[in-house]
Amino acid sequence: MKKHNTFKIVLGTVLVFAILSWIIPAAYYSGEFVDQGLVQVGLFDLFNYSLTSVSYFGYLSLYLIFVGGFYGVLNKIPAYRDLLDAIVKKLYGKEKVVLSVIMVLLAVIISVWGIEVEMLLFVPFLVSLILLMGFDKMVAALAIAGSSLVGVAGATYAYSKVGTLVQLLGLDINSDIYVKLIVLLVGLVLLIFNTLLYIKKTEKTKISEVKEEKKKEEVVVVEEKVEDKKKTTKKTTKSTGKTTTAKKTTKKTTKSSKSKNNNKAAVKDDEVIVVKNSVSEDVSGLIPAKAELKQKVWPLAVAFVLLLVLVLLAYFPWSSVFQITAFEEASKSVSEFTLFGFPLFAKIFGTFNSFGGWMPSDLFFPLIFFVLLLALIYRVKLSEVFEGFAEGAKKALGPAGMILLLYTILVLTTYHPFQLTIYKAVLGLTKGFNIATATVVAALAGLFNGDIAYAFQSSIPYFVSVVTNKEVYSAVGVLFQAVYGTTMLVAPTSLILMVVLTYLDIPYTKWLKNIWKFVVELLVIVIIVALILVLL
Repeated sequence: MKKHNTFKIVLGTVLVFAILSWIIPAAYYSGEFVDQGLVQVGLFDLFNYSLTSVSYFGYLSLYLIFVGGFYGVLNKIPAYRDLLDAIVKKLYGKEKVVLSVIMVLLAVIISVWGIEVEMLLFVPFLVSLILLMGFDKMVAALAIAGSSLVGVAGATYAYSKVGTLVQLLGLDINSDIYVKLIVLLVGLVLLIFNTLLYIKKTEKTKISEVKEEKKKEEVVVVEEKVEDKKKTTKKTTKSTGKTTTAKKTTKKTTKSSKSKNNNKAAVKDDEVIVVKNSVSEDVSGLIPAKAELKQKVWPLAVAFVLLLVLVLLAYFPWSSVFQITAFEEASKSVSEFTLFGFPLFAKIFGTFNSFGGWMPSDLFFPLIFFVLLLALIYRVKLSEVFEGFAEGAKKALGPAGMILLLYTILVLTTYHPFQLTIYKAVLGLTKGFNIATATVVAALAGLFNGDIAYAFQSSIPYFVSVVTNKEVYSAVGVLFQAVYGTTMLVAPTSLILMVVLTYLDIPYTKWLKNIWKFVVELLVIVIIVALILVLL
């Protein structure tokens, strides 16, 4: 497997976009279309934009480093692997059902909460679980990146995802909520179906490989038996009657052949049974090592549950969508509490956001707290805590660097907005609303802008100046949102996709080979749904 494949793809994307700035005039929309002429990207600009990316979005990379450090410490705790093994043992025989449940839960959380970046906190745990259940890294990518982006395509109350869109179109967050749920449901069904097809296909391939290897082993054994018989006959003729049989030799050879079988398969009556955990690919660093020391797993299980509950409470759109202000009022009361005129909690905690308004950086303190608490419970030495955190942080540098590189692209396309000229050309092909041109614009907006808010901000204002029929805006909202999520399944500017591929070390081209059918299927469904909305 080629190393750093994803970085090569993204760097190539940076180069292509930089070249486009020399060919396509930049423009922006502010009440009218304003042509800026060619605004070329220079060599020094690329380095400066990297620094801009660090200054504006560096906290996201730092978040991933903290997540990596968290799991680095967990790898020092034997109970972590014991917990994973206990779960896998409990779910034995139900692996495909569990995989489907994981995909449904991730997609629903992203659809309602819109927190695919924050949910990266649980990705190492889920990847280890999926691999230990006997699936390969591609299945893990389909389950995590695939379901997350289906959740984006079918976003419902995720205000961070659809807030900009509904505001620019003058819609309500509840507009066509049932249609969005249909997109989410159909997308999940198609994704699970395609993932199970991939699993079935790879299982057949493994069985074929094991059968072929078994045939080769049998040929080797037969040849060795014949050779041994020849040697025995020759030796008997020359000796005083002592006969050396091939029985022991054959037994040793058969045992040796079995020990070399990397597929861990058992063969009985020509039936090949592929045993779980027979993944032949490199999964080093993705699954914690086994330890002889046995520890209680329940404190670690409780910690994971509490972390999940914290994330769901802290990032739910309580006030922005549901006008629930209880958490805002509680936070205000805590920060304003005084003891003998001294703002005690405000000084202790400093500035903090209320639930519903958390950023990824707000998880730094809880992660450190849980790390130290678990280290205390499992008696991990402080030196091992620092060592584990450093090892985990080092492993996270790849995904963290990928985030900065992707946001460098976003800075480039924002400072050199040649995409609006392309949108104008595409929308100029037809008059008024046309579902084909609208789909192309939505897809291009996703390609040029890895951040969904920037994608809508760069395209919708000009779009509504061309398509003035407000009756179709509801369909436009569903279309743009769903097409954006679908595009991010294949776009080299997709943050969640490229981070997951980098973490799993899956080549981008291999991902495209396995995802393109699902993308086409989902895109067809989205277009049909949008057409029905327009015609109704």
